[in-house]
Amino acid sequence: MKTNKTILKVIATLLFLFITTPNTFAEEENGTADKKRVSLEYEIDPYYSSIDLFISLTDKPIPDVGEKEEVEIYKDLLYSSHIPQFLLLEASVNPLPSLGVYLKDRNLDTYNRGEISPNFNLIKAMTAGFEEPHALSVFFGNVLNFVTPGEDRLYGNKGYMGYLFSMGNYHIKDNVLINDNWYEIEWKIKGDRKTPTSRLNWSFRIGGKLHENTEIRNILYFSIRRSRIDYEASPAAILRNSGFEYTADVSTKNYDVMRHYFFVDKKWPWKRIGTAFSIAVGFVWESDQKYSGSLKEKGKRDDFQFILRPNISF
Repeated sequence: MKTNKTILKVIATLLFLFITTPNTFAEEENGTADKKRVSLEYEIDPYYSSIDLFISLTDKPIPDVGEKEEVEIYKDLLYSSHIPQFLLLEASVNPLPSLGVYLKDRNLDTYNRGEISPNFNLIKAMTAGFEEPHALSVFFGNVLNFVTPGEDRLYGNKGYMGYLFSMGNYHIKDNVLINDNWYEIEWKIKGDRKTPTSRLNWSFRIGGKLHENTEIRNILYFSIRRSRIDYEASPAAILRNSGFEYTADVSTKNYDVMRHYFFVDKKWPWKRIGTAFSIAVGFVWESDQKYSGSLKEKGKRDDFQFILRPNISF
């Protein structure tokens, strides 16, 4: 299947916003950040990059909670999540998974060079687990800043709780794009806490995903993720420089399990430049009932795909 030009358009849009965003931030540095009801942020990552527009639905800016304990932050979000006070518009793209699609479609020789064995392709292992190349999302809920006086308030350092609506027009299966208008709704709590010496990310999500392509099973899902970087811990420290993610999908028709997605990672922080290198290992298990019709491979049983995912966190 030919790779659609939509991928390139989304990437081009993100690059444009990446270039123009510093001008927006320059205005905020002049002392108007606290008064703004609209702010623009971005995240650049080899696996998930996004541009986000925050819009306050009230006259109040995003509140700061400073150095509250993590449990207290959850309480603040939970107590206010039933009254959405912020709207967030997001355009996101999954760069490396999209590159895997591109290589298999346009440069098959390079893709095949990743075959270490008949059952293991390195490119597929590095991009497994992502089921869409890009998405547009709308978030309704509440947002908190985790900054204290003197800290950088422009990038990250936020907690979210509320409802997320997402949509896209393609599905990825085995590094191949499939035409599919899909729609997703979820309730989530998510946080990104940065300090000069550490970084903590977490998320908890429950939701559902519907596909217009009838050969892809509609699902309900549960997902939890946590990641920690400690620049002052020993490079050998495991718990203080590690992460994990687990997602379970079940069919909306009979609640049979359709997919398990799990990985753990180990991080090696580099304090001097504020980055960390990581390696994630895990797996994706898919039921043979996840796909039907032309998307179901004849004679193929449940599918198991190994994950090997290097990354750099900034």
